[in-house]
Amino acid sequence: MYRYLLLLLLLSPVVSAQELVTGKNREIAFVAVNVIPMDKNEVVKNQTVIVKNGRIIEMGPSGKVKPGSQATIIDGKGKYLLPGWAEMHAHVPQVDNFGPMKEVLMLYLVNGITQIRGMLGAPSHLELRNRIRSGDILGPHFITSGPSLSGQSVRSPERGVEMVKEQKAAGYDFLKLHPGLTKATFPGIVQTAKSVGIPFAGHVSFNVGVWAAIESGYATIDHMDGFIEAITPGVDTMAASETGLFGAKIAYKADRSKIGSLVKALKANRIAVVPTEALAERWLSPEGVEVYENDPDLKYIDPKERERWLTVKRNYQNEPGFNKEHARALIRVRQELLRACQKEGVNLLLGSDGPQILNVPGFSIHHELKYLVDAGLTPYEALKTGTVNVAKFLGKEKSGAVRKGFDSDLVLLAGNPLENIENSRRIEAVIIGTSLLSREFMDSELEKIATSHKQ
Repeated sequence: MYRYLLLLLLLSPVVSAQELVTGKNREIAFVAVNVIPMDKNEVVKNQTVIVKNGRIIEMGPSGKVKPGSQATIIDGKGKYLLPGWAEMHAHVPQVDNFGPMKEVLMLYLVNGITQIRGMLGAPSHLELRNRIRSGDILGPHFITSGPSLSGQSVRSPERGVEMVKEQKAAGYDFLKLHPGLTKATFPGIVQTAKSVGIPFAGHVSFNVGVWAAIESGYATIDHMDGFIEAITPGVDTMAASETGLFGAKIAYKADRSKIGSLVKALKANRIAVVPTEALAERWLSPEGVEVYENDPDLKYIDPKERERWLTVKRNYQNEPGFNKEHARALIRVRQELLRACQKEGVNLLLGSDGPQILNVPGFSIHHELKYLVDAGLTPYEALKTGTVNVAKFLGKEKSGAVRKGFDSDLVLLAGNPLENIENSRRIEAVIIGTSLLSREFMDSELEKIATSHKQ
């Protein structure tokens, strides 16, 4: 008889439900589960999916596929199995202490995120990446940039070239661009990055502009930065301070008839877009700070940081000239840009910019999925941004879907997210590599984090 591990009720004879189930050569089988493969918009019912050593080794109807006698069995009846999500605009603390890093990594994992792209790196992140790969630290697969190239770090064209070469030599995966680059410093960064073979991504500097950014070959443009400026008449006579963050101050003036040409240029130049809509809609929305003061997600953040976020939100709405209708216009234009990108086949990638203003790591991805659906994407299209689309972007042919031979980075849900995207929050279990996180284990880890941040 097979040893059953019913995640919600039973204890394994090897590990308790509040401990991590992990180990090479351990076979884990999801039995009678509904599979959402993600490379097709369908639900394949009553499947057995067997994973071992980070791979799906067998998959098929539960009556035909039999787990091994030593397999850990997970009762999947009434549940839904799909690929884990990627957070393509993540942040990890830029510190040398691995404690805070591990906490953030756990917040990602318990929210079903099995891959992150760190968008503001540090030397310690290179070691962190290696320790995750070796299994010494439990965390999502980690892609990391180096310290950002910005107006502060790049004061001359020569320094920009040096930074690119230094980060390539150090072993970072890509370059993070921040605002403040100029028409003098930007070209050298692009040319050197291409010559040494390291991609660049992130913000679009105001003095560079989105059209030059598109032509330069960004891997991703994040936040839809520069998009609104590109479709707003008279922006060439403005200073960056007049346009606001992501064009928030001028979105009501945007000429929406220009959206088509912008999106076609993104598609033609194969620029992927990481919208971080959760950041825009929570920070720059017309809703007052009181909407977020009792947000349950915030208990997982240090109280001082929590108060700083609320203060930033409060100050934004207290700025001279703040206008709720203009704030609503920003959201409407961004939603229209998202719909156009989806319609024209621009590769949209899931990313929310956590931890950042009112965006708690991991939890913010579920806000992001909901905002994508609110913008007009179907739940399937929204889920693809964190699975199939990311695999395509990274060139990982055996990732992003639930198929035999594919990576076994998976999330088990208690409800069908194709019917209601908010079911993405109803996580029963997560598999990352050779580790299985039960609901009890995740709840225990969350409780530890929340307790550590109590005032």
